Amino acid sequence: MHLLATLAGERDVVAAQTEVGAKTNEIPMIIPLEGLDLAGTVICHRGASMLFYPAALPLSRQTLTYTAGVIRRHRAQIGSPWRKLSPGRQALLVLAYLRKGETFAELAAGFGGGTATAWRYVTETVGLLAARSPKLRKALAAATETGYAYVVIDGTLIPIDRVAADQPFYSGKHRRHGMNLQVIASPGGEIVWVSGPLPGAVHDLTAARIWGILRQLAASGLIVLADKGYVGAGDHIRTPCKGKNKPASQKAANRAHAKLRGPGERANAQLKTWRILRKLRCCPGKAGQLARAIHVLQAREIACIT
Repeated sequence: MHLLATLAGERDVVAAQTEVGAKTNEIPMIIPLEGLDLAGTVICHRGASMLFYPAALPLSRQTLTYTAGVIRRHRAQIGSPWRKLSPGRQALLVLAYLRKGETFAELAAGFGGGTATAWRYVTETVGLLAARSPKLRKALAAATETGYAYVVIDGTLIPIDRVAADQPFYSGKHRRHGMNLQVIASPGGEIVWVSGPLPGAVHDLTAARIWGILRQLAASGLIVLADKGYVGAGDHIRTPCKGKNKPASQKAANRAHAKLRGPGERANAQLKTWRILRKLRCCPGKAGQLARAIHVLQAREIACIT
C-alpha cells in the first residue's frame, strides 16, 4: 500500500498564506487553477509563486510508523521541547526527501516551516536511521545465520554535482563525478551492508581493501561472488575468468557466474530507487550516511512485503 502524502492541504495552504502575509506585509493573491480537474492554489508574493498539490510516496505505512517511532524516542531521550512538526510529520518530511529527492525549500513550503528547519529535521533523522544500520561483522554474521549460499559484493557510484577540476571524484569507468560505495547483497538482491563513501576515482578493489571488507569476508567463511573489478582480491572472492579466446569451459563458467551474481546486484538498483541517491546535492561525504539510512528503511519495506 502506497503512503498518500498531502504535502499541503487546504488548512496548510491557508496557514502558509497567513504566514507569508505576516512576513512580507502583503496580502497574497489566491489564483484558482481553472480548466483543470485537480483543484489547486498558487500563492504569489514579491514576484514569486508556488503551487501546492497532493502527492504520493510509494512506501508502506509501517515504514512511516517506524521512522516516527525513532524520532519520538529520540525526542524523549534528549528532553526536546515542543517542535513545529509532530514526529509523524517529521518522518513524512524525511521520507519525502529521501524517496523523491525534494529540495529543502519545497519541503519547507509544503510542511509550513522554514528551509533551515527542514534541513535540521532531515539531518537529525538520517543520522538516527543510519546509526541503526548493522556493522560489517554483524551483517556478515547475520548472513551466515540466515543460511545464504553466497553473497555478492559490488561497487556503485553515487553521482554528485562537481566540476572537471575535482579530479579525485571523477570515475573513469562511469565517466562522471561521484562517490564510490561498496555494497554486499544477498543472493536475492536484498542489501546486507553498505560501506562509507570514497571518491569516485577509487577502484572497487582498492575501496574493498580500505574498508577491510576482504578480510572480514574471509573470516566469515561465506562464498563471495564479484565482477572482474575484484580480480586479485583473494581465493575466497569468486570472479569471472578474464582474457580473450577463452575455452568453452571458461565461457560456460562465466555464464553460470553471471547468472548467480545478477540477482544479487539488484541491491544497487534498490538504493537508486530512493531518488536522493541519483544525484547528491549535499556534501559528498554524506553519501554513506544517506545510503545506510536508506538501507534501514529498505529493510523495513521488504519486511512489510514478506
